[in-house]
Amino acid sequence: MKSLKYILTFCLVGVLASSCRESFLELKPLSNPTADNFRTKDDFELAVNAAYASLYTVYNPEGAVSYANEQMSDNAIVFNISGIQADKWQFKDYSLATANTMIYQFWQDFYKAIFNANIVLNKIEGASLDASYKDGVKAQMMFLRGLYYYNMVQLWGDVPLVTTPLTGEESYGVLRSPQAAVYDQIKKDLLFAADKLPLASAITIPGRASKGAAQTLLGKVYLTLGDKTAAASVLKEVYNSNQYSLLANYSDLWGPSVKNTKESVFEIQFLGGNASAPYSRYYQSFYPNNNFLGFYGGGMNQVTDDLWNEYETSDPRREVSIAPGYNNAGTFIAQKYPIKWTDTKATQVGGNPLSNNNFMVLRYADVLLMLTEATGDATYLNQVRTRAKLPKFGEAAYPSAKYATLDLAIEHERRVELAIEFQRWFDLKRTNRAVTVLSAKGKAINQNKLLWPVPQIVRTQNSAITQNTGY
Repeated sequence: MKSLKYILTFCLVGVLASSCRESFLELKPLSNPTADNFRTKDDFELAVNAAYASLYTVYNPEGAVSYANEQMSDNAIVFNISGIQADKWQFKDYSLATANTMIYQFWQDFYKAIFNANIVLNKIEGASLDASYKDGVKAQMMFLRGLYYYNMVQLWGDVPLVTTPLTGEESYGVLRSPQAAVYDQIKKDLLFAADKLPLASAITIPGRASKGAAQTLLGKVYLTLGDKTAAASVLKEVYNSNQYSLLANYSDLWGPSVKNTKESVFEIQFLGGNASAPYSRYYQSFYPNNNFLGFYGGGMNQVTDDLWNEYETSDPRREVSIAPGYNNAGTFIAQKYPIKWTDTKATQVGGNPLSNNNFMVLRYADVLLMLTEATGDATYLNQVRTRAKLPKFGEAAYPSAKYATLDLAIEHERRVELAIEFQRWFDLKRTNRAVTVLSAKGKAINQNKLLWPVPQIVRTQNSAITQNTGY
């Protein structure tokens, strides 16, 4: 019951509002008028839930992290009939324009999410509540803020760094901070979160951030910054915590009733079957744009032949992750699409399946693969391959002709293990392989296009904000 109440509360307080006349930093939730009245734990729990609700937008199947990691990589293509088609294809084609409406929406989404965390951090300081509760709330908000800024700095590089709620007038004085300063704030937030958050086994409300979640994200940040020593240290703490383990079979990870397993490090909670609750949209969004299942799929993140062919012939993960096509009126259509979030028994309302599948932002297989990346020790990677019943790196049967080095083995393993889980483009950027890999596959990519443009409307609102090189 606590979990259900928690998810429904998300739905009630997670609605956000914005206006084109507002500064991009003055993006307040509709519930903001009550912010000055935060006094009790119940008041703060509502605000905390609103902050977590921002995950539904940022990790939406058609959100910023999906478009970047799948559409801009070699994993997926889009066959989606809704929205402005030209703006959607610009991601896949590396032809992003400063006036792209989706880029502006994604920018707003992040600053709305950051505002929701900042308002709680601002109000909790003066609250007459016990110190341990206040520290726990602060740690959760710092984890979320660190997560959102990590994504933003991947997408835009230098971004305005905001750590307190601002008035519209104040916001015009905030310009883009260098990436180094943004990363310093991310590390500061995540170190505090890792110190104050409980272990996963002590979490009583599903979906709340844990110590392991903060440490895992911090490890990813250190790897992004090239600090493998620091990454190895913090990721080994996660590894040695005995809080997480791989499930016996890859197929055990997926399904509408599979939630918050031992492999899950940080997971977004959904509640299917109720149109007024935050039901999961990945199932519908990732199915082909056809009504062969009784509803029209969104056609988002349709799988490329290149990703399909990345799997080894005997890899069972492919058939769990990707369908080779579908039958329509007796005709087989060879259009590959993701099936990890399938919910065939979902209640349908108004042509929408109200799916129940959660979404894992961080999971233990990711921790293991990052540990091999940080340490150069294939032992961790081989645990992932053993679960898939595949030859270990270093064994004679391993496909070493194709993946001759450990770096290439990691790249391959991350791609097939984490397929369509919003990881690929950031992975290629982190290892400085994006231009090499994607240009060889016909992408019009160069170093300048490893960042998105700052939305033109933002620069119209404040001409002192600079644009990224190449736009």
